[in-house]
Amino acid sequence: MSAHATTLGQLLLTGIPGPELDSETAARLKKLQPGGFILFSRNLQDATQLRKLCDDLRDLSDIEPIITIDQEGGRVSRLRYIGQEPPNAQQLRQKGDPLLIKRHGQLTGKLLRLFGINLDLCPVLDISYDDTADNSLKGRCYGTDPQQVVDNAGTFNRAMRKEGVLSCAKHFPGYGPAECDPHEFLPIIEKTAEQLEKEELLPYRTLLPELDSVMVCHANYRAYDPQNERWPASLSHNIVQKLLRDQLGFDGLAMTDDLDMGAILNEVTFEQAIQEAVKAGNDMVMICHRLEMVEEARRHLEGVPDPILHDALIRLEKTKKKLAFPDKFSLEKFAAINDDIWKLRVDTLGEEGAKNLSVEDGKRSPVELY
Repeated sequence: MSAHATTLGQLLLTGIPGPELDSETAARLKKLQPGGFILFSRNLQDATQLRKLCDDLRDLSDIEPIITIDQEGGRVSRLRYIGQEPPNAQQLRQKGDPLLIKRHGQLTGKLLRLFGINLDLCPVLDISYDDTADNSLKGRCYGTDPQQVVDNAGTFNRAMRKEGVLSCAKHFPGYGPAECDPHEFLPIIEKTAEQLEKEELLPYRTLLPELDSVMVCHANYRAYDPQNERWPASLSHNIVQKLLRDQLGFDGLAMTDDLDMGAILNEVTFEQAIQEAVKAGNDMVMICHRLEMVEEARRHLEGVPDPILHDALIRLEKTKKKLAFPDKFSLEKFAAINDDIWKLRVDTLGEEGAKNLSVEDGKRSPVELY
């Protein structure tokens, strides 16, 4: 057993099955001690239940856990299942008022603090080259060029963090040029290193000092992995360690996107995915849906060299020192924030536009479920 065997669970970010912890799930998680939990619509029934779930997850964790969610705006707002749907990044960008983006950041922070969610998986730093493109980014991009992303995502990020919720920029190095959806297939990105430097990497280079964590995506970048044509960025030492850490100087928390996505499942074994992700320089591996695999993932981590595990655990510990405790919960407070989100929606989209909520029409990316 490695010296870190007792703490290896810390490197796992896991989904949980339902809206409450049954005794079997609670016992499993208590034994495993994952470093973090990610919530989905399957975990949400109402405001009181959600707060209790977050409290229960905290209670069974020996070390303060990361409790995270995708609360971006629009269709990728998990909390729209129990409250109002904030406008999405594209709607805010098109409205062109930074004060509305700031309000979105503040309200997102307040809402998450109320539930005890301490890290939000946003802002999205991808560039939209085509707002109608059939990839996973529809409606989710703060800019059609790098500087617009920096300005808008930066405004959101600062406002949310000021409320005590940590941020995670995604999807490094950038899904903007992707031709397909990584939930289903591995995108291949042919851009040169020079093009990526001028476009995709610019928002990261600029905003890294004020980001708590970065999520690494599942796409193959020919510029960085020319020898390895089907190798996803999330498992790439060239991209996580050499590019993000050595070249861009990021020493915060790096995590993989969900390893249950087609871009990974179709390309590598589970053992490879877990071990190579951490060897590449990621600190947390994300398993959102195949929850029966989490214990196996922990066993696979024992095959990673000790010095690499040590570095990952140190970065995770450093990030966890910044986690804020939940606000005191009340349904009145939730109702007030919820009203303010509706007002933000109206101020962004107008009275009529605000009524058009995101619909699940089956023609969407599975991102709504993932």
